[in-house]
Order: sequence, then structure tokens, then C-alpha cells
Amino acid sequence: MNFPLFVCMFLFIYSNFRMKTLVVLGITLILACTEVFFPFIWRGKDLFWGKTEKSHVLSIVEESKLMVDNAIYNTMKRNVRKREVNSPAQLLSFSKLPEPTSRAISQAAEVMEAAIQAIKRKIYLKPKQSQPPTDVLSEDLLNTIANISGCLPYMLPPKCPNTCLANKYRLITGACNNRDHPRWGAANTALARWLPPVYEDGISQPRGWNHNFLYNGFPLPLVREVTRQVIQVSNEAVTEDDQYSDLLMVWGQYIDHDIAFTPQSTSKAAFWGGIDCQLTCENQNPCFPIQIITMRDYIPKILGPEAFQQYVGFYEGYDATVDPTVSNVFSTAAFRFGHATIHPLVRRLDDGFQEHPDLPSLHLHEVFFSPWRLIREGGLDPVVRGLLARSAKLQVQDQLMNEELTEKLFVLSNSGTLDLASLNLQRGRDHGLPGYNEWREFCSLPRLESQVDLNTAIANRSVIEKIMNLYKHPDNIDVWLGGLAENLLPKARTGRLFACIIGKQMKALRDGDRFWWENRHVFTEAQRHELEKHSLSRIICDNTGLTRVPIDAFQVGKFPQDFESCENIPHISLEAWRETFHQDDKCGFPDKVDNGDFVHCDESGKRALVYSCHHGYELQGQEQITCTDRGWDFQPPICKDINECKDLMHPPCHPSAECKNTKGSFQCLCTDPYVLGEDERTCVDSGRLPKASIISITLGAVLIGGLAALTWLAICRW
Repeated sequence: MNFPLFVCMFLFIYSNFRMKTLVVLGITLILACTEVFFPFIWRGKDLFWGKTEKSHVLSIVEESKLMVDNAIYNTMKRNVRKREVNSPAQLLSFSKLPEPTSRAISQAAEVMEAAIQAIKRKIYLKPKQSQPPTDVLSEDLLNTIANISGCLPYMLPPKCPNTCLANKYRLITGACNNRDHPRWGAANTALARWLPPVYEDGISQPRGWNHNFLYNGFPLPLVREVTRQVIQVSNEAVTEDDQYSDLLMVWGQYIDHDIAFTPQSTSKAAFWGGIDCQLTCENQNPCFPIQIITMRDYIPKILGPEAFQQYVGFYEGYDATVDPTVSNVFSTAAFRFGHATIHPLVRRLDDGFQEHPDLPSLHLHEVFFSPWRLIREGGLDPVVRGLLARSAKLQVQDQLMNEELTEKLFVLSNSGTLDLASLNLQRGRDHGLPGYNEWREFCSLPRLESQVDLNTAIANRSVIEKIMNLYKHPDNIDVWLGGLAENLLPKARTGRLFACIIGKQMKALRDGDRFWWENRHVFTEAQRHELEKHSLSRIICDNTGLTRVPIDAFQVGKFPQDFESCENIPHISLEAWRETFHQDDKCGFPDKVDNGDFVHCDESGKRALVYSCHHGYELQGQEQITCTDRGWDFQPPICKDINECKDLMHPPCHPSAECKNTKGSFQCLCTDPYVLGEDERTCVDSGRLPKASIISITLGAVLIGGLAALTWLAICRW
């Protein structure tokens, strides 16, 4: 027997014999012995409780699933009851509401994170132990957690179609672009990390979360203070760009939201206790033309010729070893440089590209969530003219972002606003981005260790002093702010650090794309020649009422001397894509498949048909049939309805709802007074009485009223 345990037990028994006189000593001994044998009991908990390590972890994951599920339910319940009172935060959340697959992945990730946090607290790690729980758990346990949380199916390689169509065209999700790594660059895939993350708890707590956590001897400043003291300026403090039009900024916003969009969290209520994050200050967790315009016309203007050549360079062909996945630092920091180029005004111009007499310029806060203005106030053309003929805001070190973005983002009556600069700073911390100097080192740029060093990258001494007064040490500076404040490179709209990060990302997106338009296996020489003619100016001519545009839509110009007639803007001839399918005697055209369709495809000189089913149906039979000398090599497939309600592993409806299968789809049904939440699969209490109860109360009132009337009538007659 363990000697200290034996001594404690002996003393405890002995003390019982003299309980009347030694009761205090006995209690003291019990407490002392607890310190000795409690760790033994804890280490042997599986022996006493009959639980293995794996079963204990499984129970924690199930608890985490329930906790996340409750938080999501509470969020939807609040949203149901607040449909008429939308705050800016709610509008932002609704605008980023993910589609079902993205929502499921986001929820699974939250379950997995909550489980890891709980395991850290309950089992493996002592408070002072710095080793992350993911390094302590075995690979088998981590796979088990990933599976139960729902993450595993989205981590495994997807099944890639092997048809002539899949070899010619990319999937809409981006999956299977790289045959060896089919999830590289795909939608619903985690952002790539180019440097290890920095979290205060080793898991998810962002830098600056704990006020007593010091960096180089100092706490990080609050992001709102950084905005107010360094970033924010009045709407009048605008230096206009003498080279580029406002359309340069708009194009950057467009492609940023296309390639770097991340889904909103499935819950705004914190998991720990269901606290509404919007009502508390507690620290609680909860296409080819585009390719051409972006890489040929946009990116060189942003990086400048020197940095473009250094970080992007000429195209040398598809490289299957390059991972095109978008990185955290590009998505959450570097490519958000464009927010410093947003003008506080939306300018609307008349047919002569002059200030419109009936449509004055609008401040940004007047146009957020106001699409009715396009319908009632002159349509899209006046806005497009303003984007073409008016300058973008120039990124100046002491004029980074105007009040429209820092004080009036998504303003709605008296319900508050958001601050875009603070959102950007906090987003970088949430993503675990290391500080400014770590990224300079990543880009082979010298670290800046003092104010004197900072002055080599940031010319404005006043801005440096403000930054240092807040951060105290250059290593503490948030990467978004540091990169944003750097001196612009020659003929560029970014500094050295962001030019490096954006350039590396764009090169990866290009070189790691099997379907990049310049890849000689994708288009013929004639087709590439036609694509080279394409331009944003041509798109504007084809899709608006404008008849004159600049040859380069990103170059600001004066009307009419810098504008060209749309008749003289080159356009693509689609003749280069004309395909001719010769129907022979052996293979006719099969009948159209019910609830599906087929497309023609040419493979090795043979005609093939590739079948697909409409949403909610699955293919039974061969996906591709090929014409041979004896006719089609297989019978056409059929499309069969999927009964989603029979999927017990991944049920389409929440347990609170009844699943009803329909043709090509399903319905989640709720019992009154419950209604479907915003996810369209969970029943949420509407907060009102059931309709049956209202009817019963109404009938009861009518009945009582009738009886009272009859009684009164009888009394009167009596």
C-alpha cells in the first residue's frame, strides 16, 4: 500500500476512538489526507467510475454538442422575437448567413473547439501547463472527437468525378482541382496558415483577451482605442487618388468577398451560460474573365511593377505541388488594405459625367442596406459613372479610414453602429495572426525593433508616436495596422509587407489552379487570343446603359477626352468555342432523363454524354456513357428521389422538428406555437399562445358572454 495513504488512514481511524476530544484533529487530518490520496483517486477515476479514457472523452464531446446546440437554439429564438428590431450586428450576421453545408461545417467546428476546451479544463492539462491539448491527446482520440463533432467528413478527401466533363471544367466548389490533394483551394476548407497561430490559451483565445497577459512587458491596446487614436479621421480628411478611379476599390471589395469569404458563426450566444454576446461586455467565447481582369489589370496596380515581378512574375504553367488555399493573413489582414481606399461618398453623375442635378452624392451610411435607391433614384448607371469618373480615396498614413466606416457602419436609426477598423483588428487577433514583425520576417524583411527602425518603413513620425504610445513595442503591433501604415511602394497602392503577402497569395492562386486560363491544356490558342481581348470596360458596355467608357476602367479620366465609344472597345467572339457533334448511325440521342439532364462531351475523339441529377435526386447507373461502334456502351442512368429523412447519421431536421420527405427535397415541420428558425431545420418557441388555445379562449369567452346574456335575460323576464 502507498505509505502516505496508509499513515493517513491509520491516523484517521485512531482519531475516531478519541472523537470527543480530538474532533478538530480528525477534521484536520482528513483535509491533509485529501491532498495525498485525491490525486490517486483522480488518476484512478476510470477504475472507480468504470470509464475508459475514450469513453470519458466521448461523454465530454456529447456534452459539448448539447451546449453548442442550445446556444444556437437560443440565438434563433432571440432572432425570431427581434425580427422587427434589427441591430447593425444582426444585419452583418444575416448578410453572412451561410448556406446549409457551410453552416453544418461551422457548427461542427464549434463543437470540436468546445470539446477541446472542456477536455483541457477537465482532464489533461494543469493550469500552468503550456502544452496544447491537441498535442496531449492520441491521434485515435483526436479522430474520434473529429468524427463525433461532425468535422471528420469535411476533413476527408471528397469523391472526385472521373468524367470528360470533370477533366474540362472546374467544379463550382473548387474541389478536385488538384487530383492529389482534392481539398486544396476548395470551398468550406480551413484557411491556410503560413505561420503558427498565436492564442493566449493555446486554442482560441485571441491576443489581448486577458488584460493581465503581457507582451514584451505590456498589455495589448483595445482595438477601439487603436481606431480612435491612429486610424479614424473625419469624412472631410480625404486625399483623392490622381491615378485610379473608385472602381479600383470596388473591384478589390468584389474579389475579396469572392475568394476570402468566411461563414458567420452559427451562434451569437456564448456557449458558457447562453449569454447574448450583443448584450454583454463579458469576455465570453462564443470564372475566367474575373481571372484575367484581376491578375492582368488589377493586381499590378496594387503591388506596383517591381513587387509584381518579384512575388508573382510570369506564368510558367500549372504546378500540382502548389497549394492555392487562401491564407489567414491574406484574408483577414493584407487584402483588407482596400478599406483605407474607400471614399466616404457615393458619387452619382449624369449622362455628361457631371454632378447629377437630381441625384446628389450620398454618404456611405445612407446607402447601406438601401437597394431601393437603385430602383427609385435613377438606377445603376449614375453610380457606375461616378465609379469611372471620380477618384478613389488615396491611402495616406494619417488619413487611413473615415468616419463613415469607423462610426457609421450599418447605421440604423438609434440602434447603434459598427466600426470596420476595430472589426479588422479584432478579426486578425481572432484568427491567431502573429504580430507585425513576425510577418516582416516571414517576407524576408528586416524586423523593426525601435521607433527609429519604424521610421524606415513609416515616414510619418506622428503616426509612429501614436502607434508606439499604444503598443509600447514594435513586436506588439497588429499586422493589419503595421502593413496598412507602411510607405507605398513606387507606382503601387500597398507597402512592402502587404505587397509580399498579396503577391504570394495571388501567385499560389494562379499556379495552383489546374484550370487557369493561360494553362495550354485548358483552352486552344484561338480561345486564349479571344480571352485576352476581354476587359472590365467591355463588361460595363455590355451590361449598363453607358455608351462611352475609359479603355482602362481602373484609370481615372476626364470626360469626354479620356473616354472611348463602346463600339471601339474589343469584345470576345464566341466562335472560338463552337463545338460540332456529329451524330452517327450507331448512337442517336437518348430520351431526356426525368429529374436530371445530360451534356455532350468529346473524349479522345468519341462522343460522350455526362449525366447529372437535379438537387434532391441521386444518380443510379453510369454517370458517363460513350458512343462506340456498337452504340452506347451503357444504358442511360435514372434519377431517383433521395429520402433525406431516412439519414439517421446526418438528419436534415433538428430533433425538435418532424421531417417530411417531398419530391426532390424535404420539409421540417413544427407544432404550433413553434416556428422554424433561420436555419429552416429547428423549431423555435415563437413566444405566443398556440392558435388552438387562442381559438379555445375566444370560444370560451363567447360562450361565457352568451350564458351571461341568457342569464340576464332570464332574470329580467322573471
